[in-house]
Parts: sequence; structure tokens; C-alpha cells
Amino acid sequence: MREVLAQAAFQLFLERGFERTTVDDIVARAGVGRRSFFRYFPSKEDAVFPDHERCFAEMTEFLAAVDDSDPVGAVCDAARIVLRMYAANPEFSVQRYRLTREVPGLRTYELSVVRRYEQTLAGHLRGRFGEGGDGQGDGELRAEVIAASVVAAHNNGLRLWLRSGGEGDPEVAVDHALALVREVWGRSAEVAGALSPEREGGLPGGTVSGPDATLPVPALPVGSPVSGLPVSALPDSGDGEVIVMVARKGTPMWRVVQQIEAAVGEN
Repeated sequence: MREVLAQAAFQLFLERGFERTTVDDIVARAGVGRRSFFRYFPSKEDAVFPDHERCFAEMTEFLAAVDDSDPVGAVCDAARIVLRMYAANPEFSVQRYRLTREVPGLRTYELSVVRRYEQTLAGHLRGRFGEGGDGQGDGELRAEVIAASVVAAHNNGLRLWLRSGGEGDPEVAVDHALALVREVWGRSAEVAGALSPEREGGLPGGTVSGPDATLPVPALPVGSPVSGLPVSALPDSGDGEVIVMVARKGTPMWRVVQQIEAAVGEN
């Protein structure tokens, strides 16, 4: 019934215009009563976005079960759930995009929907980082900024696809945009979480006994104490910097070497 009502509403919006279509018109087209409409949709605007509640539920379930070791990757993957929702019905998604661009009230409603997704992602990241998750008391800020970055990247790629009329594979542009987010935030977020005293399994000073795999820490000048060890106990890269690796017990040596080589190459 939810789908029937949504289809009837959208057909009328396209035929008559959003503003000139009433709830009575919609239920007449669907062959049901007003009570049935309001059982599924609080307003006409909600009928334009009938699939988002299901998508919110799927995203929430995904984030609740996801591995905690890569929080930025997790919220990027959660954003792809929204993309798949749009890609499942390209014709409807393109028509809705065009309708939303024409009706100011729908644009405002869409912004509220986007904000809900962003808050869902930020809530997951806050649970991962906490208020002081980066060791500087900026865990909550970091969560908000990363969530906003993920949403902006996702929407950039999605809208390119929608403006093209739904041509091609939308995942190409979105994956490219999300890769930039992971490149900027992924490593810093992992390191912040690993070094946080609040993190379960983490100890002050950067030692980690939790589920994190090998995490490269940015190079530090020689003379800086790290993890309570004298710098002489740390490998000198030969150019006045040291490379510090944080790895969980049992990490394969090839993985450790691979990460060291990558860090040395970047520095």
C-alpha cells in the first residue's frame, strides 16, 4: 500500500504539479481513504521520498554490526547503501531529482533528509572517537566533519549521475569521491582512535591491545619520546625522522613491513 500511494502521488505531481495536487487527489487515484495515506505518510512531501525510511533502517543496522577497526571506511560503505537505493530505480530517481529542483518546499525537505543521514553517520563516529577521541578533545568535532565530508562526496557523485539522466554507473563517481574522503581522513581517524586513552583496549602513550591492525603514526622528530620508549630504541630513518608502527599482537610480519615501506615512501 505504501508503494501504491507513492506511485499515485508521484504520477499526480508530474501531471498536475506538486502544489496543485492534494492528499484527496492522491487517495482518489490510489483508490483508498485519507486515513490510509496518513498511516504511511505524514505529508505530501514524505510521499516523494518513500524509500528513505527503509534506507535509514538498513544503514542503522549496518553500522551497528560493522567492524570497528575502520570507522571512516564504515561510514563510506554506509553511504553506498543510499546510493544503491537511488540506483535501484533510475527513472524514478531522475524524475524525483528534477521535481525536487522545481519545488522549493521539496528542496527544503530534501535537506532535512540529508541532515538525518549525516547525523546517523556522525553518531556512529562519535561512538568510535568519543569527545576526546583524537587525544586533543576534538573527537566530536572530528566525527561531525568526517560525516559532512562523506555526505558531500556521496551527493557530488550522485548528482552528477542524476543530472546525466541516470546514464552509466553511478558508483564510479561516488567511489572516486569517497576515496578522497578516505585518503584525507582515514589514516588520521585510525591513528586518533588507536592512541586515544578512552578507546577500549588502548593505553596512554599509543600502545594498543585492541582490535586495530597495523597503524602507521606520522613521523616524529628525533628526540621526541614515544610510547614511553627512548628514541634510541626506535628505528631512525636516516633523515632526522623516525617511523613508529602500532600493530596488534599476531599481525603478520609481511603486513608490518608493507606498512613501513608505505610510510617511508610517503615521507
